Amino acid sequence: MNTTIAKKEEQKQWYVVDATDQVLGRLAVKIANVLRGRNKPIYTPNVDCGDHVVVINAEKVKVTGKKEENKEYMFYSGYVGGEKYVKLSEFRARKPEYLIEAAVKGMLPKNKLASQMLTKLHVYAGSEHPHTAQQPKPFNF
Repeated sequence: MNTTIAKKEEQKQWYVVDATDQVLGRLAVKIANVLRGRNKPIYTPNVDCGDHVVVINAEKVKVTGKKEENKEYMFYSGYVGGEKYVKLSEFRARKPEYLIEAAVKGMLPKNKLASQMLTKLHVYAGSEHPHTAQQPKPFNF
């Protein structure tokens, strides 16, 4: 019996995902699986065989419980006392794309392939995106 190994040169698909009323964590898992290529029969863990994902309506993503007020993202400048905490509600108002990018990044493997996979993630706050030339297909969950 032969084992098929995915090649890097294979054609990448483009998918569009509407984040309206989707729960953030559950949406991030599905996006991370498409970026890794786990939805394909040729999935190979050490090869980047995933597809491109365009996420629209990032500001309309939903969180459960009291995460809107309680969840904080921490940033550290490297200096003593350089910690800064930003609430999820502030990020939603200022930069809603970051919510989905950070959630998906946390669900990808912690290696060099993860940075390659993250370049295939395109997140937009509104319903418009500049990737219509690639003819993205809607991704059904």
